[in-house]
Amino acid sequence: MRDGQDATGRRSSQQGNLQPTPWRAVAVVVAAGVVSAYHLGKVSIAGPQLQSDLGLSLEMLGALGATFALLGALGGMLAGSWVARAGDRRMLLGGLAATLLGTAFALAQPQASFAALLASRVVEGLGFLLITVAGPAVIARLARPAERPRAMAMWSCFMPGGMALAMVTGPWLGGWEGLWATAAGASGVISALALWQVPAAQHATPPGDGVDSNTASSLRMRRREVLRSEPLALAATFLLYALMFFALFGFMPVLLQQRLQVDATTVGLLTGIACMANIGGNLAAGVWLKKAGRTVLIRLAAAVMGACALGIFLPGTDPRLSFALCLLFSAAGGMVPASLLSSVAQVSATPAHATLATGLLMQGSNLGQALGPLLVGSTVDRHGWPAAAAWVTSAALVMAWSAQWRARNPER
Repeated sequence: MRDGQDATGRRSSQQGNLQPTPWRAVAVVVAAGVVSAYHLGKVSIAGPQLQSDLGLSLEMLGALGATFALLGALGGMLAGSWVARAGDRRMLLGGLAATLLGTAFALAQPQASFAALLASRVVEGLGFLLITVAGPAVIARLARPAERPRAMAMWSCFMPGGMALAMVTGPWLGGWEGLWATAAGASGVISALALWQVPAAQHATPPGDGVDSNTASSLRMRRREVLRSEPLALAATFLLYALMFFALFGFMPVLLQQRLQVDATTVGLLTGIACMANIGGNLAAGVWLKKAGRTVLIRLAAAVMGACALGIFLPGTDPRLSFALCLLFSAAGGMVPASLLSSVAQVSATPAHATLATGLLMQGSNLGQALGPLLVGSTVDRHGWPAAAAWVTSAALVMAWSAQWRARNPER
């Protein structure tokens, strides 16, 4: 993405300016992402309480958990179109409002039911989708070009950060209602901070996009261009990463309970620690991208994740070593989202293309998030935990090969 310049030589603030990056505003946007991931993870940790209080089956819990992934897999680019038309800040605030309203709806029911919870999850999932597409667009607009890798690395911590918070705090909030109320309160607080700290774009139409940049025909044309370009390859890589990550973390509490023989509270804490290890990989990628490049980091992450999966899932591994490998698996995997999201601006012709490309990446991520537990769960039921190692290592090999294939392109 090339930064436009005005007559005085200053770059447009819409595409990265020479003013200092407003890190406080960036932090608020990252916090919005963390809150959205908290809403995603709350069903997993509250599953036993929902079963005992509401009599929900495992199938019902699966449906509640899969709602976010399904909406993201189907509507990522559509959300990108909304953000391009309505503006990134407005859609970020709309996403926060949706997570708050969806959660409040569930709490307001005289008698909670599966139908009410599912309806609330649809609204929350829409908010999650808008936040995860609008957030990177806001950060790309606010951050100076030289500081975008660092800013995007911070943003890419939102998923493990929010899930870890849900896992750690969930058992201490007095039932699922307390968890839902905490999530709603967090959405309200971050909404107020975003209104105060996150500035709106100075131009209704991004410079260089043309006067018709927000028309339906122009958006359709850009969608076709994005689908024919490198963002599609980035989305496929994100799919493979998410498949591997959620193949492990979708079943990690069960795996740890079987291996370590610990109670539910301890399992939540250990799973949260493993999620937080992912944050280290994200932040490290923000530094290493300048030195090693995207392709090297993705291939390194694929190699480490594939090797760790063998030790985690194959029988005979010492339980403590198995958990240590989970930490390494998570940390290495964190390099992938930061690398991919930092690359969006480089492979997009305009800010509007970048917004659509981000939506496409989220579609890939959510599709992998849905496929990982589904494929691994059905395979483990039939063949045991070693079959999970086969899925994860196969996905790692494909991801490493695709990164190598792109590296041969002299333009990259």
